[in-house]
Amino acid sequence: MVKFEYIWLDGYQPTQSLRSKTKIEKEFSGKLEDLPMWSFDGSSTKQAPGGSSDCLLKPVFFVKDPQRKNAYLVMCEVLEANGKPHATNGRATIEDDDNDFWFGFEQEYFLWNPSNNKPLGFPDNGYPNPQGQYYCSVGTNNAFGRDIVEEHLDVCIEAGLNVEGINAEVAAGQWEFQIFAKGAKEAGDQIWIARYLLERIGEKYGVSINWHCKPLGTLDWNGSGMHANFSNTLLRTAGDKAVYDKVCEAFRPVVSEHIDVYGADNHLRLTGLHETASIHDFSYGVSDRGASIRIPVATVERGWKGYLEDRRPNSAADPYKVAARIIKTVKTAL
Repeated sequence: MVKFEYIWLDGYQPTQSLRSKTKIEKEFSGKLEDLPMWSFDGSSTKQAPGGSSDCLLKPVFFVKDPQRKNAYLVMCEVLEANGKPHATNGRATIEDDDNDFWFGFEQEYFLWNPSNNKPLGFPDNGYPNPQGQYYCSVGTNNAFGRDIVEEHLDVCIEAGLNVEGINAEVAAGQWEFQIFAKGAKEAGDQIWIARYLLERIGEKYGVSINWHCKPLGTLDWNGSGMHANFSNTLLRTAGDKAVYDKVCEAFRPVVSEHIDVYGADNHLRLTGLHETASIHDFSYGVSDRGASIRIPVATVERGWKGYLEDRRPNSAADPYKVAARIIKTVKTAL
């Protein structure tokens, strides 16, 4: 018997949550197309009324479940009962059928202690030392929750996700993992499954995963982002600074459209402080982590052949919606 964990995004607003349930089958061919459609009660996830509650789950990506025997994790799109994409289905809005767009997401988050409602490493009363010593740190007084983070890295690798690294971030209890994929849809699939695995590991340790972009409010601690590194054939082969300027300038008139899908409460994070640009401005620059879009120095050194980094998406943003909006904007510059 084979276990399939069907995973989807619910209809909660402004930030969708992960949902999942297990389906048992007698065998599996190993092919995506042989995974059956399934359904769920959309009235319990804010995706349908009670009188017509069936929503469909369409499998779109799967990996081995590294935490259960003879099991797979199956990322699904949510469809209406008539087979059309549900309004909550951000994946269906991505216009990248040829996988020309490559995305690397840098997913930041806080490990959160439910007992005192603070990040790991924060005392019950007061605060730890100011941020700075925790970034890429080691040691009991600097790195908090490493056992959770290392286990998450191991299960991501075992599952076959293209995780490219982890590191402790600027604030106490804050961490990051990075995932890259050739194809915007798969990049989103992998981020969501990695998030799911981290949430499940958190259950084991009694630790919450706080995806909010500014969980410490206006205090002098960094927020959390999901920086979006992206390229297409144009950017990978340009060889011309003017091409990069043209692509970056295409983002300027659609700032609000991007902010709309870059995660809730981003005004708390995009203040112009803590390695961010102001939510009210748009800027880009080489190696500038205070800009809206950073042009990596490696791109310049390769003769203007490479990628760009949009630093505005926050940690709770839907990578599907982020990718869809970036692709739409870049295509206007072609």
